[in-house]
Amino acid sequence: MPMRPPSGLFPGPSRPTYREPHPITVVPLLAGLGAGVAWMALFGALARDLAGYAWWTIAAAVSAWAVALVLTFIGDRGTAAGVALSSGLGLSIAMGFVGARWITTQNWPLW
Repeated sequence: MPMRPPSGLFPGPSRPTYREPHPITVVPLLAGLGAGVAWMALFGALARDLAGYAWWTIAAAVSAWAVALVLTFIGDRGTAAGVALSSGLGLSIAMGFVGARWITTQNWPLW
């Protein structure tokens, strides 16, 4: 028996619904945040003064962003987002300290 087309009395979705094939979940994001915080703290602990802290933080952030890119290409985007977020926050904190020193002493501390 042939089926009749729907009457429109019970409309369904008018357009297709697309889902993310690999959604970012909370656990990998928090794992990436924790790994990034530990990475930035370990590099920051190597410094003896503000200039050293800033340069070590820059090196840690650049290497963390490279790892985040590799994780993104591998497919672990949640961990990559956590690593990128924590390294960006750590870099902004270090640059805040550099900017505060520059404002108060009128001397750029990184040279």
